Amino acid sequence: MKLQNVLLLICCVFLMYSCQFTETIYINDDGSGKMSFAFDGSQLMEMGGNDMMGADEKVVDSTIVFKDFLEAKKDSIAALPQAEQERLKALEDFKMHMLIDPKTQKMVMDMYTEFDDVDGLQDMFNLMNQANTLNSQDDEAQKGANPFSDLASGEATQVDYTYKNNVFKRKVEIIDQAKLDAVTDSIGDAEMMLAASTYVLNYHFPKRIKSVSLEQAKFSEDHKSFSAEVNFKAYITNPESLNVEVILED
Repeated sequence: MKLQNVLLLICCVFLMYSCQFTETIYINDDGSGKMSFAFDGSQLMEMGGNDMMGADEKVVDSTIVFKDFLEAKKDSIAALPQAEQERLKALEDFKMHMLIDPKTQKMVMDMYTEFDDVDGLQDMFNLMNQANTLNSQDDEAQKGANPFSDLASGEATQVDYTYKNNVFKRKVEIIDQAKLDAVTDSIGDAEMMLAASTYVLNYHFPKRIKSVSLEQAKFSEDHKSFSAEVNFKAYITNPESLNVEVILED
């Protein structure tokens, strides 16, 4: 199965059933670390995803290196507007692992990268949308077929991450309210599915956590990590709901 078909399958399944997105960050003492954005649709496969793929589909188990993929697509990407080229270039340091197995009813996608500085991190949900754009940008039949494109609010919001003096922040700023309103209006028939879906943060730190600004945060036993979950529709319509400030012990 081609990469773009895999991503479109995930998009279609997402719109048919509820699901969970998970943003995970591991931070080291020096501020470096790794970040991932995962989609686990295994339960969706149990509810009919394998029928969508077809009985004769082979197992998909592959890792995409976006730097290589961008190089392979460089000619067609060069024909895009400069702003679109820059958005796609943001994928350069990322990799994506996909596993879809109808027999074991597994559907897992994990997009990940390593970083030297927390300040360089980006909005992973919008990056996933750009990953799908990368595969459809030279196929007119697929343009507009990506349901993530209407939900991504990259041009309406800006997500910044900082880690200084034992304080970590994830801050979402609304930079264009009109465009965010357009995202909200585009939900349409997907409203029920979005309301049943979740967005989860899993953050891990090199020191014990003193406090987290999110009331729903659940701490690990060693108090060096926490998880927090919000309703996905609430996050899409109010991105500031996942603004986070984490204060670590000295």
